Amino acid sequence: MRDWFFLAKAYFGYWLKKEDRFSQQSPFVFDLYSGLIQFLKAKKKGNLELELFRNSLLKDYTKIEVLDLGAGSKKAPHSVRQVAEITRFSTSGIKFCQLYQFFCRLTPAEQVIELGTCVGISTRYLSKVTKGKLYTLEGSPEIQKVATRNPKPHHTEFILGPIHETLPTLLSQIPKVDFALIDANHTYEGTIFSFNSILKKAHPKTIIAIGDIHWTPEMDRAWKEIKTNPSVKLTFDFFECGIVLFEYPGGKVDLILDI
Repeated sequence: MRDWFFLAKAYFGYWLKKEDRFSQQSPFVFDLYSGLIQFLKAKKKGNLELELFRNSLLKDYTKIEVLDLGAGSKKAPHSVRQVAEITRFSTSGIKFCQLYQFFCRLTPAEQVIELGTCVGISTRYLSKVTKGKLYTLEGSPEIQKVATRNPKPHHTEFILGPIHETLPTLLSQIPKVDFALIDANHTYEGTIFSFNSILKKAHPKTIIAIGDIHWTPEMDRAWKEIKTNPSVKLTFDFFECGIVLFEYPGGKVDLILDI
């Protein structure tokens, strides 16, 4: 369950520390951050086709049984939910779907993994920039049925089952991970397990995005632990998500940025 007092405190701390692109002394960070801002500005309304899909789900009041294998929904904790409710409260908005697109584009994007398909909106955004194969993992059968509705995303494989079972199996079958979005069970144990598992197939050009890094004290703890990993060279904290890079020309840097 979301701790609203903790969330408010975390956001206040983020607001006090966040920086803009003109505060960046590193040319690498300045160029990367400027590129992100320009990308978001140019595509402010999102992808029309994908937003039409989102809007269709927002008008779908069908009730489905949701199998929660993690911390549960942010705002709708009951097990039977409307598709519209799931879409409204449990999916990334346009800005963060595009943010994930932007960082995925910076990698070879040949092997892309998404943990937490939900209704498939961020899946479709990632599929637009995936050059090879996108694997998206979901634990709830009824939610996955919604995510696989037409129009289906291109070169995407939907995998159903508990992530602690499906992720190791998938990783044993692919040579590397170029980009990964961890946005599934939102627990400390689940997030650390997913990160450490993917890390085994990471390379210098890999980028990992982690959703809801300040959702709860345990997610905040997971994010802090990930930042201290010796393999991690550069992290961006956008409050709603964190971005992890393994290649950076300077020393180890943690940045809190505003978008």
